[in-house]
Order: sequence, then C-alpha cells, then structure tokens
Amino acid sequence: MEEARAVLARLERIEALDRERADPHLVLAELRELVREVEIWAKRERDPRAEEAARLLAELREPALDGRAHAGG
Repeated sequence: MEEARAVLARLERIEALDRERADPHLVLAELRELVREVEIWAKRERDPRAEEAARLLAELREPALDGRAHAGG
C-alpha cells in the first residue's frame, strides 16, 4: 500500500510541475523516480503482468530518459 501512495504522490508532483511549466530537468528527475517507484511496486505485487511491465520499463528507461533515444529515428 505504501508503494501505491508513493506513486500517487509522485504523479501529483509531476502534474504540479507541469502546471507550473517547471524546468524540464526537474520534471525528468521526477519521472525517473516515478519509474523506479513503479518498478518497486510491481515487484512487490508479484503479478506476472506487473513484473513484465516493470521489466520493459527498465529496458526502455535509460535510453529514453537520458536523451539517447529520440522520436523520428
């Protein structure tokens, strides 16, 4: 249950930063933490679909969040 609360709180912070048009680096840092918290939550739930989603997020996280992946090829 704590994991769910952490994820919801993180989403609220991200939405607030978005409304404030905060520096993209701040939003990116929050998104990184959101992914980390979702992975923890999924692992604790031990739901095969949640674990698969966490695994896929982990594979995609670094290239996408570090700017190595970009839209349009």
